[in-house]
Amino acid sequence: MLMTTQDRFEDQEITQTLGLVKGSTIRAKHLGSDILSVLRHMVGGELTEYTKMLDESREQALDRMIAEAGSQNADGIVGLRFTTSTVMQGSAELLAYGTAVRLRPKSIPPTEDA
Repeated sequence: MLMTTQDRFEDQEITQTLGLVKGSTIRAKHLGSDILSVLRHMVGGELTEYTKMLDESREQALDRMIAEAGSQNADGIVGLRFTTSTVMQGSAELLAYGTAVRLRPKSIPPTEDA
């Protein structure tokens, strides 16, 4: 599945727009991770537990969006975006969304020999 944050692909032509596709996940903070993060926050440094949680959340949201596009027989997704929102204290939703499209390679005009 081809994906881009742009509205089009340079080497592909959009032949059909299928519509909005999305994938989301909601994650809650883990008490053990919270305790480690509080300690790291006091001394400084990356909060690796949260970095890992957000990486996993992005991948899961992307996988769900790709599955939805696949069920529409899409070849690609344009205008890909991510957004987050708080659901309740200690948990957040990560949403991936874009527009599912069908594609075909752009025809390349023949080059003339000099």
